[in-house]
Amino acid sequence: MTANSSATLTTDRPLSASRAGLWWGLLGVLAFSFTLPFTRVVVGDGAMSPLFVSCGRAVVAAVLASAALVITRQRRPRGRQWARLAVVAAGVVVGFPVLTSFALTTASAGHAAVVIALLPAATAVLVVLRGHERPRASFWVMAVLGAVAAITFASVQGDGFGGPHGSDLLLLAAVVACGFGYAEGGLLSRELGSWQTISWALVLAAVPMALLTTVAVVRQPPSGSPLDWALFGYLGAVSMFLGFVAWYHGLAIGPMAQVSQVQLVQPVLGIAWAALLLHEQIGWPTALGGAAVILCAGVAVRSRLRQPG
Repeated sequence: MTANSSATLTTDRPLSASRAGLWWGLLGVLAFSFTLPFTRVVVGDGAMSPLFVSCGRAVVAAVLASAALVITRQRRPRGRQWARLAVVAAGVVVGFPVLTSFALTTASAGHAAVVIALLPAATAVLVVLRGHERPRASFWVMAVLGAVAAITFASVQGDGFGGPHGSDLLLLAAVVACGFGYAEGGLLSRELGSWQTISWALVLAAVPMALLTTVAVVRQPPSGSPLDWALFGYLGAVSMFLGFVAWYHGLAIGPMAQVSQVQLVQPVLGIAWAALLLHEQIGWPTALGGAAVILCAGVAVRSRLRQPG
C-alpha cells in the first residue's frame, strides 16, 4: 500500500466514480449514526466522565492509526499539510467529540440529533468556500429543504428543541468544528489518502488527548458494565477511525458538496437503531418524516455541478 493508494486527484470524474463516492460516504454515515446514542449511554449513567469518553476514544483510535502508519510505512506529510491536518484534528478529533460528550450529559440523543442535523448544510457551505465547487441552485434548495426536514423529523421523534437548552451552544459549536474538519479532511484526502489523513490527524492530537485522558482518569476513575466498555470501544475504533476512513474516501472521490448531503439520513438511521435495539415505537409521522429526509438527500446528491465559465 502506497501513500496515495486511496487518494483521488482528478476533478472530472465519471458517473461511476461519483456513485462510488456516495456509497463510501453512506458507509461512513452508517458508522457515525451510532455515535450519539452510544455516547449518551456511556456518559448518561455517570459511569464514565465526558472528558474520559471524548479523549479516551481518540487515544484508542490514535493507537490503531499509528500501527497502520508504521506497518505500511507511510511517508510523512510535508509543509502546509501539517497545518491543514491540525484543522482536521481540531475539528473531528478534539472539537466534535469533546463538545458533544459534554452536551449529552444534559441533552438527550434525540435533542442532539436536532442540532447535529444542521451539519450537512454547514459542511456543504464550507466545502464550496474551501474547495471551490459550484453546485447548481437546485442543490442548495434541496440542501435547505433537507436540513429543515431532518430537524423537523428529529424534533417530532425526539424531545425537539422545547425551548433553549444550555447544551445547544456546545452542539452548534460541534457542528461548526466538524464542518471545518470534514471539508479540510476531504480535500487533504486527495493528497494523502483517506485513511492516512485521519490517521495523521489522530497522531497529531494523540499527546494532548492522552494527557486529558489521564486527567479524566485521576479525577473520576471510569467504571461501567461490559456493555459500556464495548460501546466505548466502538466509539474509539469505529466512530473515531474506521468510519472516517470511509467518510473521507467518499469525500475525496466527491463531488464533496453532494457527498456531504448523505449525512441527512443520519437522524433516520439513529431512530431506526433506537427502534431495533431499544424497541422504541415508530409511528406513521416518523416514517413519513424519514422518507422526506431521504428524498431530499437523494435529490441533492443527484444535482450536477455547474461547469466553470
